[in-house]
Amino acid sequence: MTGSTPLWTRDEAAQATGARATGAAWQAHGVSIDSRTLLPGDLFVAIAGPNFDGHAFAADALARGAAAAVVSRRPEGVADDTPLLVVEDTLEALRNLGRAARARIGARVAGVTGSVGKTGVKEALALALGGQGATHASIGSFNNHWGVPLSLARMPRASAFAIFEMGMNHPGEITPLTGMVRPHVAAITTVEAVHIESFPSVQAIADAKAEIFNGLEPGGTAVLNRDNAQYERLAGRAQDAGVGRIVSFGRGPGADARLITADEGHEGSSVTADLFGRRLSFRLGIAGSHWVMNALCVLAAVDALGADTDLAAAALAGLTPPKGRGLRSLVALPGGAFEVIDDSYNASPPSMAAAFQVLGRSRPGQGGRRIAVLGDMLELGSASPDLHAGLAGPLLASGVDLVFTAGPMMAHLRAAVPAAVRADHAADSAALAPAVCSAVRPGDVVTVKGSAGSRMRRVVEALLALGPGGCVEHEPAPAGQGE
Repeated sequence: MTGSTPLWTRDEAAQATGARATGAAWQAHGVSIDSRTLLPGDLFVAIAGPNFDGHAFAADALARGAAAAVVSRRPEGVADDTPLLVVEDTLEALRNLGRAARARIGARVAGVTGSVGKTGVKEALALALGGQGATHASIGSFNNHWGVPLSLARMPRASAFAIFEMGMNHPGEITPLTGMVRPHVAAITTVEAVHIESFPSVQAIADAKAEIFNGLEPGGTAVLNRDNAQYERLAGRAQDAGVGRIVSFGRGPGADARLITADEGHEGSSVTADLFGRRLSFRLGIAGSHWVMNALCVLAAVDALGADTDLAAAALAGLTPPKGRGLRSLVALPGGAFEVIDDSYNASPPSMAAAFQVLGRSRPGQGGRRIAVLGDMLELGSASPDLHAGLAGPLLASGVDLVFTAGPMMAHLRAAVPAAVRADHAADSAALAPAVCSAVRPGDVVTVKGSAGSRMRRVVEALLALGPGGCVEHEPAPAGQGE
């Protein structure tokens, strides 16, 4: 990083945060709130969270090469002449860094939310735009009250495009996020009964998602799913917010980005679409009809951002699933290999149905089976037992051969499927993993899915560890990420 344009100088960061600066002048090339993943030259922000206070790790961050630390008090083990930015509230300081980063760029900015698919759309947008200019996007699912300002604060000065994901678990959470992002284009992938325990109705979820329009730049564009039952409600909220233009995507005749045909295979799809009256054919590198819809959302957003849709469509051939969202791995065993489809990051009824469709299109090897390993879907309230049992139809339609389940809610699905496909059930993913590992054989295709809190990644790790090389690195389940 030496010699490259700094992301932040001491004076810029101090001005943005209203901080009192101590120590020598410095330059930072990144921003971090985690001392474990901090890179030398990062600015460390000591966030006080519900479980840990970043001030306890500030000394370690500085020892690892942090350029400086943003703190609300002098941390223990830190010398008087240490480069610090002292503020009243470190989380607000991070927000202010994000706001300052947004204010200084001339990039075209997109914001993405939705009940499902927003991380996929964000990643696909980053790929589609990456060949047309310097593109910045939030990493992973950094979509909440600290993830969004952190992603903003990390945005390079020379960005031509920027894409930010925004999530929520409760009403009112997206409004402050979109106010920081100030997108030119706001896309809502879909609205479904996700986090329904925190809302009186799906309509209330739609209203919470529509908060993204509150921060839209004047004359900005809303991109909406024309096939979704909440389309008219969302369009009305967009109009109420003064959105300059509404564009839509979907299968129906009223969509601006409309699917004509999709030849779906087990590794991707060949798609033909009508994009604002122009026929466009392209290859999509990920399997599943939900990814076809994601691609139409992406192309509608690319058009709204003023970028080249032909180049964007061509780039989608290189799309691969984000980790935990359909990533495929082959695991070698004596006598052959089996395939793991890691969809363990999160789950809801519509995303479960999409995962089952992908499993149904998979191609087991000689003697192989389609196996589903499923953990509880969380935050579904009193409807949870019925919603879990209701997965039986789409699961059986996939041609599944064995179903492993973990958690009290998945017991309702287990009871709803025929005994012939029932495999083991366990209280949690850790208890289920050994049974799954004992059952797999060459030729199998194994889909693993559940809500983040169900920790189904444990099963994925156990399956991957069956191959040469032993145990894989454990990745903790993310906490506090909104849908």
